[in-house]
Amino acid sequence: MEKKTVVVKIKRQEALEAKPHWEEYHIPYRPYLNVILLLQEIRKNPKTFDGTPTSPVAWESSCLEEVCGICTMVINGRVRQACSTLVDEIGMNVTIEPMRKFPVQRDLVVDRSFLFETLKRVKAWSPIDGTHNLGPGPRIASEEQQENYWLSRCFSCGCCLDVCPQVNDRSDFIGAMAINQVKMFNAHPIGKGLAKERLRSLMAEGGIEDCGNAQNCVKACPKEIPLVNSIAKINREITLNLLDLLKK
Repeated sequence: MEKKTVVVKIKRQEALEAKPHWEEYHIPYRPYLNVILLLQEIRKNPKTFDGTPTSPVAWESSCLEEVCGICTMVINGRVRQACSTLVDEIGMNVTIEPMRKFPVQRDLVVDRSFLFETLKRVKAWSPIDGTHNLGPGPRIASEEQQENYWLSRCFSCGCCLDVCPQVNDRSDFIGAMAINQVKMFNAHPIGKGLAKERLRSLMAEGGIEDCGNAQNCVKACPKEIPLVNSIAKINREITLNLLDLLKK
């Protein structure tokens, strides 16, 4: 019986300013292969399909169960997590590229600093310092818990930013992820303490007005977070906040 082979093409880049190039590898097929396993096989024996020695491919991974978001890359043209992408699902020809909206540090490793800076910009945390002696926090209705649960599934993978046409080197758009975090924290009884500050941050340059409503984000989100709903609801909150300011 002829053995199956997975043809893997990887876009490689030695450093930020280096010119990218493609390398092809042939990996023996076995059931339940995911993209991380393909990369591990290449690392064991870093040679291209024609036997040419090469350097090990650089990539990042941690949890291996679609929780950390670190192994996000572009696989067969779609941004997704390498740990949960199975060869049995995508076929025997696999093309792997780094994420497109973040600076490439090396091969498949990108600098996602922008993503975390947006979380700092919108104060994506609850101010609870010094409250440990106050006893249990406020009760939350089960309906609100259920709604916020879906918003909290975000694991900062960056897929929504990668597919957003408004996130580019000519725009300061903050992206759907940060807006979703504002929706989640502003809906929490404790998080509401910074609600107006978060809304003001989204009213600044690069804020929610720069959203082009392409809705690519909600399609790309691996956790099926209703990002478009979050953006719409925050837009409404900002409008109401402005009306309150005008009344004053």
